[in-house]
Amino acid sequence: MNVIIVGAGEVGFHIAERLSKEGRNVTVIEKDRLKEHFLKGKLNALVIRGSGASAEVLEEAGIETADLFVAVTDQDEVNLVACLLAHERGTRRIVARIKSLEYTTAEWARNARKLGIDLLINPQQVVAEELYRLISYTAASEVAEFADGRVVFLGYAIGPRSPLSGVTLQDVASIRGIYRMLITGIARRHETIIPRGEDVIQAGDIVYFVCNKSDVPAINYLFDFEKEPPKVVFILGGGRVGEALARKLAGLDMRVTLIERDPQLCERLAEELDDVAVLNTEGTDVETLKHEGIAGCDAYVAVTEDEQTNILCSLLAKNYGAKRAIALVDRHEFVTLAPSLGVDACISPRLATASAVLKYVRPPGVASLATVEYSNSEVLELVVPDKGRIAGKPLKDIGLPAGSIIGVIVRGEQVIIPTGEDHLEPGDHAIVFVLPGAIAEVESFFS
Repeated sequence: MNVIIVGAGEVGFHIAERLSKEGRNVTVIEKDRLKEHFLKGKLNALVIRGSGASAEVLEEAGIETADLFVAVTDQDEVNLVACLLAHERGTRRIVARIKSLEYTTAEWARNARKLGIDLLINPQQVVAEELYRLISYTAASEVAEFADGRVVFLGYAIGPRSPLSGVTLQDVASIRGIYRMLITGIARRHETIIPRGEDVIQAGDIVYFVCNKSDVPAINYLFDFEKEPPKVVFILGGGRVGEALARKLAGLDMRVTLIERDPQLCERLAEELDDVAVLNTEGTDVETLKHEGIAGCDAYVAVTEDEQTNILCSLLAKNYGAKRAIALVDRHEFVTLAPSLGVDACISPRLATASAVLKYVRPPGVASLATVEYSNSEVLELVVPDKGRIAGKPLKDIGLPAGSIIGVIVRGEQVIIPTGEDHLEPGDHAIVFVLPGAIAEVESFFS
């Protein structure tokens, strides 16, 4: 597959790195000279300096033979023009990142398809959806659903009073006959491991597991993960992400309070959001937050454009009684640091957007995927091919690449939490937790 990516910011770089590791022929177009030199040293890809909205640059990049075209610069108009030029030259699949909401209406989406753009991705909407899922699972730091929603992948931080603290994986495995679940990974400090039976879960770990969605309530009760469904939510930041999230949560009869320091933006939000309380104040205005009931809120979500403000205000809210704090954080070092400080979950717009693109451009055999933001690992839903060396053999004998583990096998209507004696059949969907260095090898293994 020949892939052209326009724009090598954090999103474009992540996509280029991922696809090049899969063995795709990747060409990156970037107009910044400094980024050009950086990319040439970091990517196994052809890097061309120039504008993606230039027909000459696209021709130099090989647009005539491109199978996939992805435009993810920070300028909507550049992305759209680049996509139109790609369509004129016959590119089969075209994806654009669009920040402006006016380009994401249903009418505009229909027009985009007529112009050859297969997928428009709005980062704010993607992030709002991710945040909504995190809030719905009231204690999870990571959430993803697979197999049409029948299988759920969850990450939970283990506190010193958790029933899992000090427990071995062998002890957890002993209850699998009652609850269909499997621990697939443990993030400990700056390392993520595929756990073995003798490994002990420690306070401070983030434990990742997969299970049948119907078993989630019982598992949550057993391990004291989830509390009551959220009813009161505070949102810091009235930008596009905050507004989209407030609308979604208010539509579910939650009591939502939106905090925004810009008075003009507050006036507009107050007029347009009928079921949302809008406060014109700072996230550090403790007295106002206490008066408005921060001590009784189920979740505090900080989504301003300043990630340091998001972390600080999240911690402040927890200190004054918020049960859970979620922050919008983009830099990987902050994503990994925030949980150790007390932030319950982080969302990275960069990884969320890149993941949305990769789901659409996934290689054959990958039905879905999710990026685990804290560890940069992935969860893949892989379809077992009709022909190959892995079908019919016990899992313990198939030689699954190191750094990966099969958490669930979906066979028709069955959801199987496997042991080493189980096997794969053609057409099965295998939900696989994969560490970063093993992703390409695992995809090749299932091809």
